[in-house]
Amino acid sequence: MLETPTRPAKPPWLKVRFPGGARFNWIKEQSHGQKLATVCEEARCPNIGECWNSGTATFMMMGDTCTRGCRFCAVTTAKRPGALDMDEPRHLAETIQKMGLSYVVLTSVDRDDLEDQGAGHIARCIRAAKRANPDLLIEILMPDFQGETPLVQQMIDSGAEVLAHNVETVARLTEKVRDPRAGYRQSLEVLGYLKAKAPERHTKSSLMLGLGETRDEIFQAMQDMREVGVDFLTLGQYLQPTRKHLKVERFLPPEEFEELRQAGAALGFDYIAAGPLVRSSYKAAEFYIERKIRGQA
Repeated sequence: MLETPTRPAKPPWLKVRFPGGARFNWIKEQSHGQKLATVCEEARCPNIGECWNSGTATFMMMGDTCTRGCRFCAVTTAKRPGALDMDEPRHLAETIQKMGLSYVVLTSVDRDDLEDQGAGHIARCIRAAKRANPDLLIEILMPDFQGETPLVQQMIDSGAEVLAHNVETVARLTEKVRDPRAGYRQSLEVLGYLKAKAPERHTKSSLMLGLGETRDEIFQAMQDMREVGVDFLTLGQYLQPTRKHLKVERFLPPEEFEELRQAGAALGFDYIAAGPLVRSSYKAAEFYIERKIRGQA
């Protein structure tokens, strides 16, 4: 009988408290009551307790089912996830208002099955949130839209202050880690287009580490992102969500993340958040970015 491969034990710096508390439960009730998905839950983020108890959440638009099957991601996949919720823009705007947020990260599943891949719906959600919350700053963590620049342009035109798209991993591992419709160069081209067309806006990306990349490959990826004008970068530890997903090749210690942060800062990134529990939507990074945009940093 075949033995199920065992996952390596998490080191002590990755241990987090089980989420709970009044604020946590309130945010859960608000998002579920409005039929909104959060990437915090769907992607099994280890920071969910910390973020929700501090009153922040990352909303995932277009439902909880993605057309892509990236091998690192816990989000449910399907070829045709179903119709979009036309009430989602209103529900999202109302929930943000109830939570009293001044900065929100919005992301989405991929919808390759739709004619515009969901770009129009995402833009409507952003505009609705801004109409209901005039002082709100929005970071949109967008799909690659298969590199179709008119769809990427809709994200710029939506008015979001921070335009984000994740490279996810180094060039060599992209084919192994991401869905075949994604691509390392394609992601860089999306980020480059965003900065070229909206140089006054802030661009952001993220890398997961611990998938078998080398130090030189990490440096090269950071350099590639700087060359296309990425301003903000997050570096975090990949954690295997289930046994069906890619295994962790290595757990990087906190001091190694700090070394990478310093190396990235030397390349000219405006801000880098790096650490084992850092994720692309990370509370400390959002705090800095909001202050930066409002002229307080």
